[in-house]
Amino acid sequence: MAAEGVRLAPVRGRARIEVLDILRGIAILGILYMNIPYMGNNGTLEEWDIRLIGWSAADRTVWAFISTFWNGTQRGLLEFLFGAGAMVLTARAMTPDGPVAVADLFYRRNLWLILFGLIDIFLVTWIGDILLVYGLAALIIFPFRKLGPRLLIFLGLLFAGFVAVGGVMQYQGRVELIQKVPAIQAKEATKQKLSKEEADTLKEWRKLNDHFKKPDAETQKEIDKEAKAHHGGVWDYVSWAWYMWNFVFIGKHATFFGVCEAVCGMLLGMAWWKLGIIQGQRSARFYGVLALIAYAVGMGLRGLGVYEVFQFMPQPKTIWATNEFARLAVSLGHVALINLLVQTKAGKAVLAPLKAAGQTAFSIYVLTSVVTLWFVFAPWGLGLWGRYGWAQLALIATIIDIGFLVLANVWMRSFVSGPVEWVWRSLAYWQRQPFRRHKGEPSAPAEPGTEINAPLPA
Repeated sequence: MAAEGVRLAPVRGRARIEVLDILRGIAILGILYMNIPYMGNNGTLEEWDIRLIGWSAADRTVWAFISTFWNGTQRGLLEFLFGAGAMVLTARAMTPDGPVAVADLFYRRNLWLILFGLIDIFLVTWIGDILLVYGLAALIIFPFRKLGPRLLIFLGLLFAGFVAVGGVMQYQGRVELIQKVPAIQAKEATKQKLSKEEADTLKEWRKLNDHFKKPDAETQKEIDKEAKAHHGGVWDYVSWAWYMWNFVFIGKHATFFGVCEAVCGMLLGMAWWKLGIIQGQRSARFYGVLALIAYAVGMGLRGLGVYEVFQFMPQPKTIWATNEFARLAVSLGHVALINLLVQTKAGKAVLAPLKAAGQTAFSIYVLTSVVTLWFVFAPWGLGLWGRYGWAQLALIATIIDIGFLVLANVWMRSFVSGPVEWVWRSLAYWQRQPFRRHKGEPSAPAEPGTEINAPLPA
């Protein structure tokens, strides 16, 4: 079908699916709880040992709660929403004669998202940016739009399976190491000469135990470098941020693994859409049962993982293998719980303010990076970097989130979308979009393309 005569435009008001806005708002505000430890304290230090930035009773409680209930699930929600949004966008491109304009819009908006991600990384200097990864992942999922939900779920679980296999191998390797050590230590105690393999095994074991004492020389050098960058001038910080992003996302292939995770999460989001789960088409009973099962599995696995971490010993950990499955399960539990609450009058009223956050999610994400990195924790701003542990950083995140939630609701009274959303939508549609809201006019969509005015696919 030719593109002529095909009108692609955002829809507003009642045509939007409110629960998707609420889920997006929860995800975008909640992501700060995961990001702020790396924005407000020494990330290298806490990666070495989580206790080194603060380990009071409050810190332990906050870390355990976030690790069990929230960590990584905001990415899970956003990945699911990207997948669901792709299904809405491509609804009119499900047949061979579907309009090329739909695919054109789909790819154009995600290419712009990649550019926004590069800006967030290299100008805003947020090394934990997800926009680039999600833009790259979204370019891959278009051909999967016609698959059935069962196949989408299977494909969506492949990355979790990959993580599980790697985790099992790591677990088994640690078990074998622990089994070898006593005999080698006994041999060493009797002054017997150790083979190279035995010496290497003992060296590895001692290194694992030393990990819980103090950072090694190389790690300490990186810790000091990060601290110096956050107490210096603008160029000191910017150059360190660029170096660290390249080290993690290029040198350690985090971009590749991030895209793999995101693609699989988006495929699951497509499946949840086709099954009517994410957009609130199932019964309250269904959502209640789904939430119970998903939380029982996901938080059960994560709770065990937290217990293992709290031992602070180099013992094998089940969470190495179960981490990704647990993340997806808890993320799905959140989807079910929010949909269940939205079906109640009280729940809908309580969650209603989050719609504005969902409609301005892109703006909130970018502005959060600017506010935290360039004001709250910057030496030329409030200079709070490195002062607080897990609990206090979570409190700061809560204060910032409340501020943005209020701002989003005030903003949406006068404007049809957030400022960054407006720029993105205008670029995606290659046409200036409405910005100010006239009296009685409903709000505009949060993402270009996720709200195409088209019939849903069967």
